Amino acid sequence: MNIESTKAPKPVGSYPHSKKVGNLLFLSGVGPRKGNEIDIPGVEIDEAGNIIDYDIETQCHAVFENVRIILEEAGSKWENLVDITVFLTDIDKDFETYNRIYSTYFKDNQPCRTTVQVTSLPTPIAIELKCIATID
Repeated sequence: MNIESTKAPKPVGSYPHSKKVGNLLFLSGVGPRKGNEIDIPGVEIDEAGNIIDYDIETQCHAVFENVRIILEEAGSKWENLVDITVFLTDIDKDFETYNRIYSTYFKDNQPCRTTVQVTSLPTPIAIELKCIATID
């Protein structure tokens, strides 16, 4: 069953925010954009849409908030996350900061995690999360 969030950013393609299969919830890739806003928190872009600079801390907090919103609207919760795949566009520059912030959000619940570097993401963002959670 596809589940759409009314508070999370609209997907940039033809896919749901999440899909429930049995007691599992699979989230589509989640970036830092807010709700119906076009601007991306912590990103400075030029007139051509190229990234001039970005703040990975701001983007991390925004991504985690978006994940929380999607989980809760789908009937799950933060503590039910079991697996996270992290996509960073500059792992050498951003991994240490990301890892530090991640550890503050996952003190008690520690899902499995994979972090990879990608050349780019579909919008001018530096981080995206792909998550799996359970639904009680």
